[in-house]
Amino acid sequence: MTTRNVRFADATTGTVSIDRPVLRHPANPVLTARQVNAVWREPHLQVVTVHNAGAATLAGRTALLFRSHLRCGISVLGLATSADGVTDWTVHPRPVLSPATESDRCVDGVDWQHLVEVESGGVEDARINPVEDTFAVTYSAYHAGIRNRVRVSLALTDDLVTFTRHGPMLDRDMRNVVVFPERIGGRYVGLFRPNDVSPGDTGGAYTQVRIGYTDDFRTGPWEVADEPVMRTGAGPSAFSDKIGPGAPPVRTPHGWLNVFHGVRTTMDGNPYVLGVALHDLDDPSVVRVSSIPILFPSRADCRVPDTDYVHVPNVVFSCGLVREDTGTIVVYYAGNDTVMNVAVTHEDVLAELCLRYGQDPLTGRLLYSL
Repeated sequence: MTTRNVRFADATTGTVSIDRPVLRHPANPVLTARQVNAVWREPHLQVVTVHNAGAATLAGRTALLFRSHLRCGISVLGLATSADGVTDWTVHPRPVLSPATESDRCVDGVDWQHLVEVESGGVEDARINPVEDTFAVTYSAYHAGIRNRVRVSLALTDDLVTFTRHGPMLDRDMRNVVVFPERIGGRYVGLFRPNDVSPGDTGGAYTQVRIGYTDDFRTGPWEVADEPVMRTGAGPSAFSDKIGPGAPPVRTPHGWLNVFHGVRTTMDGNPYVLGVALHDLDDPSVVRVSSIPILFPSRADCRVPDTDYVHVPNVVFSCGLVREDTGTIVVYYAGNDTVMNVAVTHEDVLAELCLRYGQDPLTGRLLYSL
């Protein structure tokens, strides 16, 4: 059994294995609404959550592009940075990405009136995709007047403060889009989760991850496959009711590492877990999926004072991770859609889970004997 020693940048250490693949930091949460509100002091900018943050390394510091619910209900994106990725977070004085206005910077050809309409309900769940010496930020944009209308939009930035909007990546409901950090077979590659409208919280295309290709990630068009590369929707799996990309994939010696989210409906809600998959380095449509989640939600993932707001129970969700040269994977994840936490794992452990305890990526059937 693979066991690896891991270390947070603040010198906290521990061990991970296929039995315990993820080590939470004992001081979680690392970023909360209270910290943001100490900086965003104006009443209309006060927030009740800090969650679902994209992660990247910028100028030697860890940067989180976090989502926050304003008290009015709209979501905006803020920026926080830390020298060690755990402590002493510096919060940018104002949100860095809010619903679009006509004064925002857009590339030529973007219909800014349409963009303002598309983003009028809020911007959410940014992924920081490092591609070609820039950050391609993919984020969910919600319409304020059409229920469940969501488009994934693209914005480019070099500093995570100034953004150039490129508008929706596709003219269809879509969420949870991540982009691989380099060309594969001469083309750029992304993972897409179609967002359907269906009764209840789960079902339909919520159960599929599809792969897409384009010659230019800035302009598209994206050709998204009709058939999924990962699918759920049946059986006792921890991902049986919903599945979707989480953090942008990272290259490892074992393959492209993909930390995704999954949901299984229970009699007391819809707990979200983190899963792991490995995509072939040369053909990312070939994928191995671990049947064993790497992180289940717990009380340790949302420690807040009794008087603080908690948005959704039993949720862990990641939009970003950082791979270190040692193979350590630093995972930034939200607890209960309310606070930001940090954990570490190791690529060797995650790969072993996929190889030893896999499930069929399209049916969910176990590929090993119980």
